Amino acid sequence: MASVTVKQLKKAFGSVVAVNEVDLEMNDREFVVLVGPSGCGKTTILRIIAGLETATSGEVYIGETMVNDMAPKDRDIAMVFQNYALYPHMTVYDNLAFAMRLRKFPGTEIDRRIQEVSSTLGLENLLHRRPKELSGGQQQRVALGRAIIREPQVFLMDEPLSNLDAKLRVQMRAELSRLHNRLKTTTIYVTHDQVEAMTLADRIVVMKDGVINQYDTPLNVYQNPVNRFVAGFIGSPPMNFIDGTIISKGDGNLFFQCPGLKLPVSVGHVSALTLNLNREVILGLRPDALLLDPGKGNVAAPGLCKSEVDVVEPLGSETLLYVKLKNQEVIVAKVDCTCTLKPGENVVLVVDMDKAHYFDRSTEQALL
Repeated sequence: MASVTVKQLKKAFGSVVAVNEVDLEMNDREFVVLVGPSGCGKTTILRIIAGLETATSGEVYIGETMVNDMAPKDRDIAMVFQNYALYPHMTVYDNLAFAMRLRKFPGTEIDRRIQEVSSTLGLENLLHRRPKELSGGQQQRVALGRAIIREPQVFLMDEPLSNLDAKLRVQMRAELSRLHNRLKTTTIYVTHDQVEAMTLADRIVVMKDGVINQYDTPLNVYQNPVNRFVAGFIGSPPMNFIDGTIISKGDGNLFFQCPGLKLPVSVGHVSALTLNLNREVILGLRPDALLLDPGKGNVAAPGLCKSEVDVVEPLGSETLLYVKLKNQEVIVAKVDCTCTLKPGENVVLVVDMDKAHYFDRSTEQALL
């Protein structure tokens, strides 16, 4: 097992900078997920660590060894690709055995490892089949098995679940989590799916435009996003954003105000926002911070807002309400599945301001 470190890593394709001076340290036995929109540089970093791309500048270390000039086969890593990359003319057994045969492993050792890995991944009855005779989930398990069987220092995974249907993705996420808990091999996983990032990672690297925006545990990234981009990218449904101003009545209490809406700033947030008095800010509210008013409350009261239902999305265990504010902005509330509201109806929402986030209007950096 080994840690992985990149220092001042940069990769440019002509005039396009895909990775821009990135510093990143992944600890031994850690499961790190690189997440971000397409084109943010996450796969490029993975391919540089694997040796499939050459860095424009910077250093890559596996353990204590700098591997910039080391061939991919000598880095003691195993990579799982998005398209599985199985040999179509070989059986599952031969696909699993291929890398070990190249390294002249004894036949008994090859057979032992194949039996062990196939038992772990539920492939025992598939060893005689070829890839075209397997389902997508079975092919994915073979690709994972081919990586595991080598017992490398580091696993690199490039969106390995993106070709699977929704049910299989959930099953394979659980399988990957179990495998990591058992094997404890350093794993670097690339995805654009923030649900995969939240459920699998020990730590998440959130990237945008070749730069790391935040590197922290899933819970801290979710609860304490450093800027508007991270806040909007992590979380499903995404965080709501409302432009407004911080105002005061002169009694020490602060309010967030925008056309048709006035919300009290939570006591715990007052000191941090005092310096932003009378300045334009962005209020961030996750959908679960918006609740249906249980009664016919006074809509002018603090913490309440009157809205019009725009779209209703029943999801079974919960319902998403898309509601239109007076300034025509649409925000999303996550409410109980028993909600019977219809588009066009009026609704009163209670806003839990203890869960509010605030961002600078110009820099989009978090103010709390």
